[in-house]
Amino acid sequence: MDDSILFRQTLMKMLNESSVIEVVGEAADPYEARDKIKLLKPDVMTLDVEMPKMNGIAFLKELIPQNPLPTVVVSSAPIAAFDALDAGAVDYIKKPAIKTHADLLAFANEMKLKVQTAASAKVRRPYDVKKSAETFAPVRYAAPVGLTGRKVIAIGTSTGGTDALQTVFKTFPVNSPPVVVVQHMPPVFTKMFAERLNRQCDITVKEAQHGDRLETGVALIAPGDFQMELKKDVKGFFVSVKKGEKVSGHCPSVDVLFNSVAETAGKDAIGVIMTGMGADGAKGLLNMRTKGAYTIGQDKETCVVYGMPMVAFDTGACCMQSPLGKITDAVFKRLTNR
Repeated sequence: MDDSILFRQTLMKMLNESSVIEVVGEAADPYEARDKIKLLKPDVMTLDVEMPKMNGIAFLKELIPQNPLPTVVVSSAPIAAFDALDAGAVDYIKKPAIKTHADLLAFANEMKLKVQTAASAKVRRPYDVKKSAETFAPVRYAAPVGLTGRKVIAIGTSTGGTDALQTVFKTFPVNSPPVVVVQHMPPVFTKMFAERLNRQCDITVKEAQHGDRLETGVALIAPGDFQMELKKDVKGFFVSVKKGEKVSGHCPSVDVLFNSVAETAGKDAIGVIMTGMGADGAKGLLNMRTKGAYTIGQDKETCVVYGMPMVAFDTGACCMQSPLGKITDAVFKRLTNR
């Protein structure tokens, strides 16, 4: 669904090139889309946000409670993408400024992958979220907790991760150990996502910059298109944030971060791998466990996409699996030796 006929035609051509995707319909506005969804019963919908008659977010808020259709948002506005995820979309992709054939090819490949992944993703309807919260109610460590030694928490996530990180960070106390995060996300989006979390949480959340020191109560999120590694000198831990090639298909890569944490922090680290497609992070988490870190994987029931945590679990990288709402409890029980 997109109000631009040119962009719709471009998307349809891209997606139809895949041997596993068939485009069954197109719509120029939400009212046309509503009728076609009833008629065609698609597995996945792509959605622009700025639309005539009704914007995409308002449409999702009406659609998802009645018809939990996996939706990939295609938008150039980060705020719109985050609002759409809050309304029930399972993933997003930045609408590109295509200048070269390589740009077009990269967008097409990413679009196909996201549509394929969305087809098997769990759609979080409002009452599903409420039910999950009641079943796996997060423990909120609002008061400072007694910690043993200097620790580092490393988190990796992808599809569904914006909601998952929000759930976890809202329960972290102000004196939480330093946190380093890779969330698969494009440039600009990571900065706005960090600012969004910072407004919602007791801990400080910011997009990492090269040389940032790890501090108590601060979470650093790797910027889009940069690789982030944990380093250490006589003053303590800091991050290296540099341009680099994709690793495990991603930049930033969870494997890059986790491998650096394994080598730099060893047994003083806790690793958490959460919802996301693919296998990025599984090898790095196994390396962390081998070096003595305590490692946690999100369980299948609470993942939007049980990909990264599944591979990590199957390869023996996880000391334990946990529902999303209990991850903070698992982390701080380990930190406080309870």
